[in-house]
Amino acid sequence: MQTFVGMILGALLLVCGVYVYDSMQTSSVANGQVAQANRTIVNWDVAAADWAKLKNRAHEDWVKISSK
Repeated sequence: MQTFVGMILGALLLVCGVYVYDSMQTSSVANGQVAQANRTIVNWDVAAADWAKLKNRAHEDWVKISSK
């Protein structure tokens, strides 16, 4: 049980760390013609859209399962 809780806390810490890093700095990997000045590691708009789709699908599946 402690290992499972540790893995969850580690994943949350990783996501929070990447978010803080992205919000404070630009990516040094981005260079070339298509590179933007404020390019981040994670595309947070896409991640938010995917999270919303996942929540909607889980809700729809829950309604379908609970109605049986």
